[in-house]
Amino acid sequence: MATTPGQGPLSGVRVVELAGIGPGPFAAMLLADLGADVVCVDRPEGSGLAIDPAYDITHRNKRSVIVDLKTADGPARVLDLAEHADILVEGYRPGVAERLGVGPEACHTRNPRLVYGRMTGWGQDGPLAPRAGHDIAYIALTGTLGMIGAPGEPPAVPANLLGDFAGGSLYLVVGVLAALHHARATGTGQVVDAAIVDGTAHLSAMIHGMLAAGGWQDRRGANLLDGGCPYYGTYETADGGHMAVGALEPQFYDLFLRLLDLQDFAEARKDWTRWSELREAVTARFRSRTRDEWVDVFEGTDACVAPVLSLREAPHHPHLAARGTFVDHGGITQPAPAPRFSATPTTVRTGPARPGADTADVARDWDVPDLLNGLEAKGLE
Repeated sequence: MATTPGQGPLSGVRVVELAGIGPGPFAAMLLADLGADVVCVDRPEGSGLAIDPAYDITHRNKRSVIVDLKTADGPARVLDLAEHADILVEGYRPGVAERLGVGPEACHTRNPRLVYGRMTGWGQDGPLAPRAGHDIAYIALTGTLGMIGAPGEPPAVPANLLGDFAGGSLYLVVGVLAALHHARATGTGQVVDAAIVDGTAHLSAMIHGMLAAGGWQDRRGANLLDGGCPYYGTYETADGGHMAVGALEPQFYDLFLRLLDLQDFAEARKDWTRWSELREAVTARFRSRTRDEWVDVFEGTDACVAPVLSLREAPHHPHLAARGTFVDHGGITQPAPAPRFSATPTTVRTGPARPGADTADVARDWDVPDLLNGLEAKGLE
């Protein structure tokens, strides 16, 4: 398949996604955003988020077919697709894909070059591998959840961004692309075991180095980057909004103090004994004006201060609007594909795939005519 301009650097790469929720679909969306032809194998009863599929952005830029893996010929249809694919992504518990007849051994028998990506929370082995779980439990065991939040309060829950998507999806994508490079060089595919616990632990590599060196305390709100530092954190404004402060370097810190008219605290940057006093002073200053007024104060400066915006506000920020960080497609405001490429730009090509809507097209394009078996009877043709 030739590369099509404007379709992204993965144009020509074929991906089979066995439908699920969360990190697997997000990883497949990222591959689709980068130009891969991603075919999601949906279940007849549905398998996505509990929202209208038309709004499930994690299925944008994909195509969908319906295969019932519980029928006699269901596994064969998936193996037909795997035979023509470069990558397969699944997010079942360990052993489930094998029981369904679409595990790595069955797929590699049909296609030895296939990269078989497995997305789980606990991984393919270990005492917890067969157990159920969600993002919050995975990040709890890695020590990362315990880092987040104020001292004396329960750890703050970072939505499911840290585990599912950062420690999970992104590591799966890195893994399958690295394995694809190896497969194209050697002709041999392999299994990529992407566990959220592994990826999330890996994200904390720098912190573990600081901990070993004595530069990080193993408790919340006591460190430079976890809210313990008064010039790296968030502050409430007079109107109930918030400002985020990251004035770490000396020159940024000095400018930050000058704009707040708190120059008396110039020596407090490295004096932990004065941090409580500094925090009280900064808190009082920020509460004296509204968020927008503080935006005007820091506008155009290198004080490293920014307003904390809501999800609906963020697309309208002048910088993000100028870069096109968010786009509107099909009436849905959504993050644009990232990162960006000079020679093979990416775009939101299609909205969320509707379950089964692309079966006939995929059967033709991938040369797997048996996908069409029974479609007319099911009203899906």
